[in-house]
Amino acid sequence: MPSSPPSARTRVKRIHDRASYDRDSLHAVLDAGMLCHVGYIFDGYPVVTPTLYWREGEAVYWHGSSASRAIRASEDIDVCLTVTHLDGLVLARSAFHHSANYRSAMIFGTARLLVDADEKMASLKAMMEGLSPGRWDELRPTTAQELKATRILSMSLDEASVKIRTGGPIDDEEDMGSDVWAGVAPFRLSMDPLQPDEIDRAGTPRPPRVSDRLFSPPR
Repeated sequence: MPSSPPSARTRVKRIHDRASYDRDSLHAVLDAGMLCHVGYIFDGYPVVTPTLYWREGEAVYWHGSSASRAIRASEDIDVCLTVTHLDGLVLARSAFHHSANYRSAMIFGTARLLVDADEKMASLKAMMEGLSPGRWDELRPTTAQELKATRILSMSLDEASVKIRTGGPIDDEEDMGSDVWAGVAPFRLSMDPLQPDEIDRAGTPRPPRVSDRLFSPPR
């Protein structure tokens, strides 16, 4: 998708050549993860809350208990949602030039509370299918009380930026002849084998696979 002009809040000011404002790059960063941090002002002081998120089209969603302070405080106000993936440590020939390879997204906007029951149910299904494709149909139906106890917030992707660093160290010319090793220590988040709970019945089918779109850095 074409790039959107950056706003005053999303324009990357430092090392701007690593910035991107197109939707394809934004979607790729968001779709590669499931943990975000939402920043907002609560009673006059800043709060940043980690939570699971998911993307549907041109909006990002997150949820929590109806009693959650973070959910209540974020409704109908400006928030900042960030997602970061650490892809590697960049080991340079000087301490000054050490860095990290990463993919990050920053989204600004007004959080909207979903109130329609059908919209909430469809969004919860989208979240579940993103985490473990096919699992929603294996579960018992969500009850009206459970739906009432859950709040879901959404925010448009209209005001967002992406920043990405790849590659090796960028050393000073005078350090290039040093005997110090330089390069990248790659990071990759992986998932261990499934661990059934203590009362899992023998012969119970394993759940659908967890989505392999998660955790995978770009090739």
